[in-house]
Amino acid sequence: MKETAIDALKYPIGEFQKPEIITQAILATWIQEIADLPQQLKKASSNLNSQQLETPYRPDGWTVRQTIHHVADSHINAYCRFRLALTEDIPSVRPYDENAWAALPDGANAPIEWSLALLEMLHKRWAFLLENMTESDFEKKFYHPATKHSNPLKLITGMYAWHGKHHVAHITSLRKWMDW
Repeated sequence: MKETAIDALKYPIGEFQKPEIITQAILATWIQEIADLPQQLKKASSNLNSQQLETPYRPDGWTVRQTIHHVADSHINAYCRFRLALTEDIPSVRPYDENAWAALPDGANAPIEWSLALLEMLHKRWAFLLENMTESDFEKKFYHPATKHSNPLKLITGMYAWHGKHHVAHITSLRKWMDW
């Protein structure tokens, strides 16, 4: 399939690619990427002024501000979903409307520093949890009614490691494109 310009803006690092086999080395890399995300997001958004924060990373996309708040919203949900999967037998998780959340006052207008600080502490806890999970823990699953899938936490770990890098790339790509 040929990549379009809008695809490149939507997926600056490409879409998540599920490995055939998730080795311990791959899992360790993903956990480190989750641990490192807050600093990477902070660096990507450093020294942006109000006008820059209100710039969408693509046509009809979220602003930089909304993107940062979205990462916090998404990763809070992910952390809670991991905890549910670790303590219940394939729990069904609640989907949410990401665009509606991004349009709420705290997603559209709050200072990015709030979500950056939240992500710093959240990822410390999440990385600690991940680092202390067993192989059997990583096989546990939750059911997502929107996607109608139950995936093991080891795969979900990779999806969220990708998710963080994906949104950092939105901001860094925009900075290059806009010459900020």
